[in-house]
Amino acid sequence: MLHLLCSSIGNPADDLVEIINKNRTSQKLPKLSNSPGLGCIALQYAEECQWNCSNDNTINCQPSEDDFTEIFAPNCGVELPTFGTISGHILGCQHKHLTPSEAFSQVLIQDRKSLSILRNRTHNEIGVGIFRAHKHKGPYFWCVLFSNNKANTTFVLEDLGKGIKQKKGCYSGTGDPCSTANTKTAGFYNIWTLVFSFLLLYNKFW
Repeated sequence: MLHLLCSSIGNPADDLVEIINKNRTSQKLPKLSNSPGLGCIALQYAEECQWNCSNDNTINCQPSEDDFTEIFAPNCGVELPTFGTISGHILGCQHKHLTPSEAFSQVLIQDRKSLSILRNRTHNEIGVGIFRAHKHKGPYFWCVLFSNNKANTTFVLEDLGKGIKQKKGCYSGTGDPCSTANTKTAGFYNIWTLVFSFLLLYNKFW
């Protein structure tokens, strides 16, 4: 069975943010604000690391600081004057499909270091990016970025908060489903979405 990066409902990056916030609030820690600008940068980070997932699902990838302001932010449409501080990151990969809860427990939170980053009291914002390399044949990547800046003041997207449309993967804070490289599958999904919407309208008025 072919597992798509996105589910038919919701956004798995947003689901992962919700899981992280539930983990934090269970420890009496403040809930983090879901930042689409930071989420888009997390997606760029994950895409940059797509060649670094080993056969045993370990990853060693650290983009340069210049990449964030010179590549990632412009690719997303983040207004550079609003680029804030990234106070922590967690990155992981896996060659098989995982649900957001499985990715959280099996990939992202595997040791004390990642747990310490997750529960850092100074974080205020969070952004999650999810990416699958090689058109549904490569590994999955999850990237979580944290910021200690005041919520909703940094990583602001251009074009009234819409930023630049991403063609692959998905990121949190938008409410949009993941993009897929499989245009036939995406088209099939869009057709059924239109049919379902028509049936809802038909039942409403008749």
